[in-house]
Amino acid sequence: MAYLGVDTGGTFTDFILFDETTSTTAIHKVLSTPDAPDRAIMQGLADWNIDTNDLLLVHGSTVATNAVLEGKGVRTVYITNKGLADVLAIGRQARKELYNLQPEKKPPLIPHEHCLEVDTRLSATGEALATLNQDGLQRLREQIETLAPQAVAINLLFSFIDDTEEKRIEAAIAEQSRDVIFISRSSDVLPEYKEYERGITTTLNAYVGPLMQRYLQRLEQQAPGCRLAVMQSSGGTASAHQAGRYPVQLLLSGPAGGLKGAQFSAAKSGFDRLLSFDMGGTSTDVSIIDQEIGFTTEGRIGDYPVAVPMVDMHTIGAGGGSIASVDAGGLLLVGPESAGADPGPACYGKGGTRPTVTDANVVLGRLLPDAFLGGRMVLDKAKSEQAVKTVADRLEMSMHQAATGIIDVVNDHMVRALRVMSVQRGEDPKDYTLVSFGGAGGLHVCALADALQMTSALVPANAGVLSALGMLAAEPSRERSLTINMLLKDCTTADINEQFRQLHEIAEQELREIAGDCGMLAQYSVDLRYRGQSYTLNLLWDTPEDLEYAFHELHETQYGHRMAIDVELVNLRLRLTGEKPAFDLPEWQATAEAQERFTTLYGFEEPVRVLARDALQVDQLIHGPALITETTSTTWIDQGWQASVDRWGNLLFHANSRSDRV
Repeated sequence: MAYLGVDTGGTFTDFILFDETTSTTAIHKVLSTPDAPDRAIMQGLADWNIDTNDLLLVHGSTVATNAVLEGKGVRTVYITNKGLADVLAIGRQARKELYNLQPEKKPPLIPHEHCLEVDTRLSATGEALATLNQDGLQRLREQIETLAPQAVAINLLFSFIDDTEEKRIEAAIAEQSRDVIFISRSSDVLPEYKEYERGITTTLNAYVGPLMQRYLQRLEQQAPGCRLAVMQSSGGTASAHQAGRYPVQLLLSGPAGGLKGAQFSAAKSGFDRLLSFDMGGTSTDVSIIDQEIGFTTEGRIGDYPVAVPMVDMHTIGAGGGSIASVDAGGLLLVGPESAGADPGPACYGKGGTRPTVTDANVVLGRLLPDAFLGGRMVLDKAKSEQAVKTVADRLEMSMHQAATGIIDVVNDHMVRALRVMSVQRGEDPKDYTLVSFGGAGGLHVCALADALQMTSALVPANAGVLSALGMLAAEPSRERSLTINMLLKDCTTADINEQFRQLHEIAEQELREIAGDCGMLAQYSVDLRYRGQSYTLNLLWDTPEDLEYAFHELHETQYGHRMAIDVELVNLRLRLTGEKPAFDLPEWQATAEAQERFTTLYGFEEPVRVLARDALQVDQLIHGPALITETTSTTWIDQGWQASVDRWGNLLFHANSRSDRV
């Protein structure tokens, strides 16, 4: 059987193919087609002439993400209790700019006229205070028929306690629309407390649901016979059916694949404490791994909180395609605007004229025009120079100085992001290994490690397509949660185990769609807090007595104190995973003949060595300065650094003593 990982990025779509029979891998890149992402995927399949029968295609999709960020979801109606139609518009009333007295007013996700109220109510204890009658249901049907939405989001108060009314509304709408309208129910999508977060998550699921379903159906039709799986924000894969039903769980699909790939590759080389950065064409994703990938339920996409589990990472608008400019005060800026895939950086020769980080690297000689994408795409250095010169003239400096400035500014952006995930959390970067990947990451790894005073780094094999690789390494998974909101001392082990059993039953049924009859591993955890607090700490499920002790210890570790206050059990969380896939990295073997050459780089008097990565030998030691070229990326080994090749083809970076470094 063949396994194909596909990651759709803002600039490139990446492919990695694993043949289980021969245990070999092949990699490929094509320019993305943002208007129709499946077109780039089919182009990659055609380039390889892949038979889609007996193929498992694991896909990291940006369809849902882009629709949310660009405000291009479908016409959606939001249904809630009487008096609560403005919850989504009000939100948490938090302001991005605290001292801006005239902040920009952005339109709400759902227009006010599309927010409908129904006369039904549950108390906080689940008591039915008002029940929706048939007249109310009929009036709701008429309102929906008038508005003619493509999707509906249902979010009633305390539906995580009793979802009867939400299910009645869902059934009435489904019957009326004959299942044409996509319905997203909060008690299904996110049965947790916090009305706004639950509402916005459920609404985002509806807002992009039809788009995601149509996209996946189109992809399956164009690749007949293949099994399609989709990477989730939580780092596990889901069936196409589940992905279409819960698209809100795909909003960090690609970045999650990258993080999974970084963990997988670094583990091969014996590293499990990682500070990772994934620098692609449009953005950089930064995360920290301390043996296990971290997760959060407090993530955001654009202006919206998304309370479903996702990998814990920090994203900034700094990539190879980030555009450099000079503001009115003469300050050099880089990003967050990106040239994307079309027109792309000036050197792509597709009509782009504004300077980007990629153009700056071309000008400095770090990107070789004839080695880009293995020579399949030749870069136009003259156009890069013309673009960078527009910034140089504004700053009244040489073209090479301006290019160096662009690199310095984007490096500073990434260093600050890495500090957010490490230093600001009380972690010393020097205790971790910096893992660099993404098409542009290898050009910046030494500079970032230097800035953080780190002495070791790793650039994995196939670093330019590591997100696609991570999708092949990810196991299928499902996550389920439920709000309990009880004092821990009032909980019994038997009652909580029964609640977990019910969650497990739902998750197992969903996971079987992709995992079949394989063995499954369940992880049970709970969210705890002191009574009256707003935020929780997550701990693995244990007896209530042991949990209380563990919570006090963890709270003191995290915040420096403990309190003589009752502990509340807020949420139950279940993560169910299937068996790990058959994918594995083959041991490294050079596939090309070594042909060392030299090139001229700005800032170096002597020519710098250029080596092809596919010609490197295991245990080969390379002293900087040197350039390592490969099909999917270029790696820059700066002066004062050396890199060795391990048995898996990973480049292990080590810094010389600081007195030897420039």
